[in-house]
Amino acid sequence: MKPMSVLLSSIQQLVEQNTDPLVKDLWLMGSIWPITIVVIAYLYFVLKLGPEFMKFRNPYNIDRIVMIYNAVQVIFSLYLVKEAFRLVWLRDDYRFFCVERSKDDPDIASQQIYTVWLFLISKCMDLLDTVFFILRKKQSQITFLHVYHHTLVVTLGWYLTNFYPGGQAAFFGTINAFVHVIMYTYYLLTVISPEYKKAWWKKYLTTIQLVQFVITGLHGFITLFEPDCDFPRIIMLLAIPQDIFMFILFWDFYKKAYIKPKKIKQ
Repeated sequence: MKPMSVLLSSIQQLVEQNTDPLVKDLWLMGSIWPITIVVIAYLYFVLKLGPEFMKFRNPYNIDRIVMIYNAVQVIFSLYLVKEAFRLVWLRDDYRFFCVERSKDDPDIASQQIYTVWLFLISKCMDLLDTVFFILRKKQSQITFLHVYHHTLVVTLGWYLTNFYPGGQAAFFGTINAFVHVIMYTYYLLTVISPEYKKAWWKKYLTTIQLVQFVITGLHGFITLFEPDCDFPRIIMLLAIPQDIFMFILFWDFYKKAYIKPKKIKQ
């Protein structure tokens, strides 16, 4: 066998051996190939195929589709927040700095894991944001921050769901789903009435996202020193630098969009 084939075969075998048994039969789980195809297809369409396809075409009028999509995302995110509180935060056995699966109730543990998988599905749905930007010829919206953020969340989301669903990841998932309720509500309003694009509170959407990365980063850092926590610390060590990097990218966007324009006007 060729070296590349040997490497890919080894990776696939490693994934199969370490996939959590409770997720192995769910869509996208148990093999590295489905999520790899999703990510590669997304990047290829966003960076090459989509822009070339739209180069000599007029923007598509897909406002109704986008409106339905945003409404679905709001409802889906609300459901994820509701399930997170029901299955984690309102239970007697939860620990703030060490969120763990339910050890005494297999049915609850199974529901917790299924909700984590649904969160991953919501992140895959988020990829449609970029597709809609391209079809509406809003290329300026497709920044490095936008593409990197979507790709990273899907990739890390799959890693967590496949190998260690539930547990500490619920903290980020709950906050992120709540942020998406607000974000997609705003997107929905801008489709219904474009005047909301210039609403005075628009900049606070980015502020909320910045706060999100601060909270999840600090929470993850404190968790590293939490005794008797069975959540793998290696995952937190991978996630914390990403929180920091995402904060830097969002802060750079915030400065360019909301601080520098004010200085120019003055």
